Amino acid sequence: MSLRARAVVEGTVTGMHRSPFHGFSVEFAEHREYSPGDDLRYLDWKVFGKTDRFYIKRFEQETNLSCMILVDASASMGFKSHEAPLSKWEYAQCTAAALAYVVLAQQDRVGLGVFAEEYRVFARPEAGGGQWQQLVQLLEKESPAGTTAIGTVLHEAAERLTRRGVIVIVGDFLVDLNQLERGLKYISYANHEAIVFHILDDQEISFDLQHPVLLRGLEISKSVAVDPRLLRHAYRRCLEQYLRNIQRICHGLKVDYVRATTREKLDHVLREYLAFRRKIKII
Repeated sequence: MSLRARAVVEGTVTGMHRSPFHGFSVEFAEHREYSPGDDLRYLDWKVFGKTDRFYIKRFEQETNLSCMILVDASASMGFKSHEAPLSKWEYAQCTAAALAYVVLAQQDRVGLGVFAEEYRVFARPEAGGGQWQQLVQLLEKESPAGTTAIGTVLHEAAERLTRRGVIVIVGDFLVDLNQLERGLKYISYANHEAIVFHILDDQEISFDLQHPVLLRGLEISKSVAVDPRLLRHAYRRCLEQYLRNIQRICHGLKVDYVRATTREKLDHVLREYLAFRRKIKII
């Protein structure tokens, strides 16, 4: 995964002359008297001109972005159709690695959460040259298994992040949408921003199987024999409604929603989204 992620990252960031991300704006809090050793850049010369005394500006928070990338590692993420170059899990790994690289390249902090029913990995946001390789290694150690408790894990992430930041969720979102909405609402309530990267296999969208098949549940121990030709119309109608509901939830909560299939080139998906963010200047 590391070499593949590096290739995707190179394709994503090539040609970007400035980062599409920036930190949150700082707010002036108060003055305090200058002490030896203080950074002279923060001297307020206007105050000095009025009082003939040195004062330092203090701010409420740092300018650096703090980003947490959460990746769904439930069993359904292991699905890969015959035509797909990557499974949903592999695509999610590359997405997380590429986004982490972009954040670190601008000297900001990034962390990683890998979850199913609960967190298997929760590495808090850090900066520095070794952070990317560490996060990639953590991703490589995990594999899809179990079911998803999306509401619980989003709530926990929002609580565990001690400063305002961006929470990116990468997964297939085959979940209870009421739980997803509650989790996203709590992220907003905790004053974080959420971004949803929705990854699906093309086969899950088209359902274009041509012969009777035995469908086996990835997160439940059930199998069912079906003729896709008889179910295709109803399946696609249900899927379209499901996708509309997710988009409605995200739009209502002002959450960016990005959908990709595992046959799409990830560098194109990310470059298009990052260009959009840079254009409207909301990261």
